[in-house]
Amino acid sequence: MFIILAWLFAAVVAIHNLEEAIFLPAWSEQAGRWHRPVGANEFRFAVFVLTVLAGIAALIATVQGRESFGAYVLTGYALAMLLNVAFPHLLATLAMGRYMPGTATALALNLPATAALLHQAFREGYVSSSRFALAGPAVVLVIVLLIPVLLYVGRKLLPDIGRASGKASG
Repeated sequence: MFIILAWLFAAVVAIHNLEEAIFLPAWSEQAGRWHRPVGANEFRFAVFVLTVLAGIAALIATVQGRESFGAYVLTGYALAMLLNVAFPHLLATLAMGRYMPGTATALALNLPATAALLHQAFREGYVSSSRFALAGPAVVLVIVLLIPVLLYVGRKLLPDIGRASGKASG
């Protein structure tokens, strides 16, 4: 069941990231403190890479099996997506009083898929709680640190032409 959930997780990440790729750049222009304005191309580049990484994590976990590097990377990624449901999606939607793109897929897909994946990972012995306590947060931290790098690379590789000057530079 873990393997099925690993691939379901990768698919759910793709669907969630697609919703964000379509709607979040325009939303970010009026998000205030909740999200700095981000160009469509840089953001789409970043979520594309993150989506591919979710698929690679599922593949490595599938191939390597129980208690493997891949299993910990995948479950750490799942932890990141589980945390992402609350922050920023649900919190920003409630605090701003308007929908943050990605909230629907975060609640309807990410929440149940990641919870099920993590539950099965422990149940089937793909990860141990003691190792996950270290590896899970470490993967979350790597993903959080990777996001601005991906946005920067995306901004350099695929500049948004015609955007308001200075809004997303950095």
